[in-house]
Amino acid sequence: MILCMTSANEFRETPQNLILERCIAGVANGDREALAELYNATSPAVYSFALSVLKNTHDAEDVLQNCYLNIASSAGSYRSKGKPMAWILTITRNLCLMKIREYQKTATMPNEDWMQYLESNEKVTPEDRIVLSDCMKRLSDQERQIVVLHVVAGLKHREIAQALAIPLSTVLSKHRRALKKLKLLLGGEH
Repeated sequence: MILCMTSANEFRETPQNLILERCIAGVANGDREALAELYNATSPAVYSFALSVLKNTHDAEDVLQNCYLNIASSAGSYRSKGKPMAWILTITRNLCLMKIREYQKTATMPNEDWMQYLESNEKVTPEDRIVLSDCMKRLSDQERQIVVLHVVAGLKHREIAQALAIPLSTVLSKHRRALKKLKLLLGGEH
C-alpha cells in the first residue's frame, strides 16, 4: 500500500508542468479545450485537497467548480514560475478558507467522506478502501492534507509548505510522522 502511494509522486515531472503551463496559457486566451485538459489533468488533486481541508464532499465539489472558474478568470494574470500545480492549489486553499469562513470558523463540519472518494477510484479494491479509509481517519487534519498533496497531487514538500502556508520543517516532520503512523497501522513496523 505505501509503495503504491510513494510512487505516485512521480506524476509531477517537468513534462507535466509544461503541459499545465500550456493549458493555463490557452485558458488565458479563451481556449475552452485547454480548460478541459487542465481540469482533466488536475481535478483529482484539487478535489482531494479540498476534501482533506473541508471534510465534506459537497463543499469539496463546490470548491472544485469555483477553482476552475477562478482559473478561467485569472489565467491571464498567471506568471509562470515552473510550479503551475502550486498556483492551482493556492487558489484551492483560498477557496477552502473562504468556505470555512462561511461556517464562521466555529460551526462543526461534517465528517470526511473518504469512502465516497475512494469508491470513485477504480484502482482501489474494496478491501483497500476499508483499510485506507481507517488509516486516513487516524491522521491529523494537517498530516492528511500533507499526505494527499504529496501522493495525489505529486507536490514536493517545499510546494506543500507554500500551498498550506506553513514552514517547510513542519511539512517534513508531519509527513514523516504520518508515514510512520501509516506503516504502523498497516503492520509495516513493530
